Amino acid sequence: RTAMALELPVVSGSMPSAASAGAPSEASWREARWRFLNGWAEEHRATVVTAHTRDDQIETVVLRLLREAGPRGLAGMLAEPSTSHGGARVARPLLHVPRETVAQYAVARAVPFIEDPSNRSMAHQRNRVRHELLPALESARPGFGEWCWELGARGAAWRRELAQFVDESVAPTEVDGALMIPLAPLRGVTTAGWAILWPELAARIGVTMDWRGIARASAWAPTAKSGAHIPLSGGALLERTRSTFVLRAASTLY
Repeated sequence: RTAMALELPVVSGSMPSAASAGAPSEASWREARWRFLNGWAEEHRATVVTAHTRDDQIETVVLRLLREAGPRGLAGMLAEPSTSHGGARVARPLLHVPRETVAQYAVARAVPFIEDPSNRSMAHQRNRVRHELLPALESARPGFGEWCWELGARGAAWRRELAQFVDESVAPTEVDGALMIPLAPLRGVTTAGWAILWPELAARIGVTMDWRGIARASAWAPTAKSGAHIPLSGGALLERTRSTFVLRAASTLY
């Protein structure tokens, strides 16, 4: 009603229970939400704008720490350029603003809002981090939240530097959805070096590599012979030619 009063176009949707393939979960809800947002953003050539706050970023860093993420993952929502779930560009204009500041603004300006009741459910890991783990850690170690923010900022800076290195020193090119990676600049790169490079390279064509895929591709790359190839999760394929590695997303193979 508010959007219509401002003469803004409105679209809405719901996720059928069957779409969650069993009991609904945070992951299935998130996937459905981004599928909806990305679809409409593509149709309108629009940017998805979210209201994620500084607190959301800190919680994300804690969740990534619990999963033993490296610097790429610890960047969280500070990673640039900001894209999400293989879809539209995403802008987060409130990411540096504390959640409490946003709430105070809404009250002071009489901005109507709805609190999602699921935000209080301890069944969700993020809520347990928000309401239990983070307050306990902040009490035991004052400034812990700020440390997590700085950790995410350092991770984001690391990602930017890595992206710049790949652009300037590796210079991969995208051809029909496949990434062509020249071998000449990468001769002598160790398995550990490839473990750093592969996630950055794969992300450029929307391929997400899990730790198993990274380990497998990194061990394979230094000794791969021309004509060799290995499958990756999600149906992607990595090939070795005489002068390049070729990374193909699943969508380019059919």
